[in-house]
Amino acid sequence: MAGVITASESSWTARFTGLSPRQSGKLVTALRREGADAVRKGRPWSLPLEDRVLLVAAYWRTNLTLRQLAPLSGVSKSAADRIIDNLPPSLALQQRKRLRKDTVLIVDGTLDPTRDHQVAEQSKNYRYSTNHQVVIDTDTRLVVAVGRPLPGTATTARHGRTPAPRTPSARHLW
Repeated sequence: MAGVITASESSWTARFTGLSPRQSGKLVTALRREGADAVRKGRPWSLPLEDRVLLVAAYWRTNLTLRQLAPLSGVSKSAADRIIDNLPPSLALQQRKRLRKDTVLIVDGTLDPTRDHQVAEQSKNYRYSTNHQVVIDTDTRLVVAVGRPLPGTATTARHGRTPAPRTPSARHLW
C-alpha cells in the first residue's frame, strides 16, 4: 500500500521512534523473546510486530490522533486502538531488584490538578490537586519508583519525609 509507514524502511523507524535501526531490531528481538508476538486467541494481528512497535512509538512521540495515525499505518482506527492497548505493557522496562551502592537518585515531585475532590486538596486559589513523587536514577535517567498520588498543594510538597496532612490512611513512598 502506497503512503504507509513501515518498519522495513529504516528512515521511518528512526523518525518515529528515535531509535537507530539496530536499536529497534534489538527491541523487537527482546519483545519476541518475552512473547509479545506469541499466538493469541482471536483474530491475528494485521501488522507484524515491527510495525506495531512503530505504530505505538509514533502514537507516543507525535501529536497524531488514532484517526490520523491508522491510515498512515494501513490499519483501521479500531485495529490501531487495539494495538496501542495491547503492546505498551510489553514495552515497559522491568523493575530493578537492586541498585548499586554508589547510585545517585533524584527525588522530584509534581503537582497535578484534578477534579476528584476525594483524593485532592484545595489550594489558596481554590484548585484541587494531588502531589506525585518520582525517583530517578541519575546515570540512566530512568524512573526507579513512583509514589502514590497524595492530596497536596505546592506548600505541602514534603510527602517523602512526613505523613500527608489530614490523610491518616495515606501510603508513603518510603
